[in-house]
Amino acid sequence: MRLNQVTVACVDYDASVAFYRTLGLLLIVDSPPHYARFECPGSEGGAPATFSLHLDEEWAGCDYPLVYFEVEDLAAEVTRLEAAGLVFEVQPVDQRWLWREAYLRDPAGNRVCLYTAGENRRFPPWRV
Repeated sequence: MRLNQVTVACVDYDASVAFYRTLGLLLIVDSPPHYARFECPGSEGGAPATFSLHLDEEWAGCDYPLVYFEVEDLAAEVTRLEAAGLVFEVQPVDQRWLWREAYLRDPAGNRVCLYTAGENRRFPPWRV
C-alpha cells in the first residue's frame, strides 16, 4: 500500500494555492474555485505523492490532521519561506522523537509541519 494523497479544506482558493506553491509543491490540477492538486517534489525515484485542496467556505481550520512535509535543510527552508512572507507559529525545534520541526498554518487555518528527520523518520532507535 502507498499513500496517494491528502486533501485539506480551503476557504480562499487563490491564497491557498499560492501558499502551497510557495512551499514548493507543483500545481498539476487547477480547477478554481473548488479544487487544486499538487505533486510533492523529491519522490526519490517513485511516483510522487499528491496533495489537494477542496473548497469548504465554512471551514474554520483545526489542529488535526496535521500535514507533514519533509525537507532536506529545515533552517534554509524556514528562512526562504519567511522571506517570501510566510509566518511560522513555531520556529525549528528538536523533538524528543529525534525530528526537527517548524509549524505554520495555511490560509484556511490547517496546521502544517515542515521537518527533517533523516534516518530517524523510518528507523528510530525504538523501531519495532
